[in-house]
Amino acid sequence: MKRIILLLVIGCILFPFPAASLYAQTGLPPQASQGVTAMPAPAQNAPAGGGAIPFVDLSIRQPRSNQEVAFSIQLLLLVTVITLAPSILILATCFLRLSIVLDFIKRALSLQQVPPTTVLNGIAFFLTIFIMWPTFTAMYENSFRPMAEGQINIETAYREAEAPIRLFMFNQMYNDTSYIDLFMQMGSLPRPSTIAEVPTHILIPAYILHELTVAFKIGILLYIPFIVIDMVVASVLMSMGMIMLPPVQISMPFKLILFILVDGWGLLTQQLFNSIIR
Repeated sequence: MKRIILLLVIGCILFPFPAASLYAQTGLPPQASQGVTAMPAPAQNAPAGGGAIPFVDLSIRQPRSNQEVAFSIQLLLLVTVITLAPSILILATCFLRLSIVLDFIKRALSLQQVPPTTVLNGIAFFLTIFIMWPTFTAMYENSFRPMAEGQINIETAYREAEAPIRLFMFNQMYNDTSYIDLFMQMGSLPRPSTIAEVPTHILIPAYILHELTVAFKIGILLYIPFIVIDMVVASVLMSMGMIMLPPVQISMPFKLILFILVDGWGLLTQQLFNSIIR
């Protein structure tokens, strides 16, 4: 059967159909070459109605004015920002604190692969959306929608989108501005009198270090009760002469029992939420 199909394919390639050869020679469809007017075929899968998605065509030409050059640079910067959007989501939001704390609790429970890192990152991602939804809404209402309606330009839209995220980062560092002072000193900048005078390129790294410090502090507090369980289990095993038995293997079920009894996931999520929204 396979040989017959192969012979048919080779025959079609070597001996094309007469209509196809006529079309190749004349450049006209078979009906047009026979004196019959060919009607244009209807577009297949063409969307109906006025809400169809428009066709996007890109062309490259020499700029006619400096404004076109500036617009091309702005478009390039916009594409770059879109490319770096995951990094911005991780570093400029509460995702950094949530992901580190969730990883700490996984290690404190002596769990190696359960839950997977992908699941923890997914939890941190959706918690970030839930916590920062008012900030994202303000960015959309004040920046993206007016720009889409043509009310503001790109520069104004950038400033309007920057304001809510800057306010969020300032609220997290309200009680500790030491990292802002550190970066201002390293940049040889004068001490700001208000939060509006802090540049964004100073605020973002200061916020990242602040979130790392807070996440590690929370991680240390999470480790303490589970370290106590490890020490108790190790002491019991040594007193029983079971030195060769790994204490972690015995203490892990007790850690899980304690974590479930106190509703660990709910308590951890609530405390993380309270630490960010205060």
